[in-house]
Amino acid sequence: MDCSIFQVYEDEIQSLEEEIKLLTEKYEDSLQESTFFSDEEIVMSIKSFQGEFQQESKGCESDLKAQLASLLTDFSFLMKFSGIKFTSHLKKTVERTGNRTVKKHSLAGNCHSLSFQLEFQLLETQNKENVSAVVTDLSIIMESGEDSDMSKFVSSTEEHRDLLTFFRSLSSYGEWYEHRRRTFLHFKVMF
Repeated sequence: MDCSIFQVYEDEIQSLEEEIKLLTEKYEDSLQESTFFSDEEIVMSIKSFQGEFQQESKGCESDLKAQLASLLTDFSFLMKFSGIKFTSHLKKTVERTGNRTVKKHSLAGNCHSLSFQLEFQLLETQNKENVSAVVTDLSIIMESGEDSDMSKFVSSTEEHRDLLTFFRSLSSYGEWYEHRRRTFLHFKVMF
């Protein structure tokens, strides 16, 4: 996924945390003021507060649902377009210091009829204005069979730590691999 998508979620989480803080302060203020009101006034105030909160949360919830639906649609399109389908993803923060974070990712998936597994570490450094991410360690496991060209490609990709090139090439290779497999299967059945 793109870092900007994660940033959108981070911003939304930050916004919700601020909203919770404000609502907590408002609630605490109303508790202090409640000593001056009758029981009926307190109940009416609570109902009013609950109604406001429910209306605000419904608006945020519907926005998040719309964003999620849009992201899922985009993700589905990308899977159909590229032929790459991820079956699992694990992420673990290995190191966190000041403006530097190292996260370990493990991905598994399929590209047409080829399966693959990736493990890589991502070094994220944050400046005042932006976040940069660099792949620091990459390991690829593929069922390439006897294809020496694919083995060379995988070795080169691991050496250069270039995930974008890997996925682009995997998409093309997987598509043509599937065409070759079906063609040979067709001729095998005929003879």
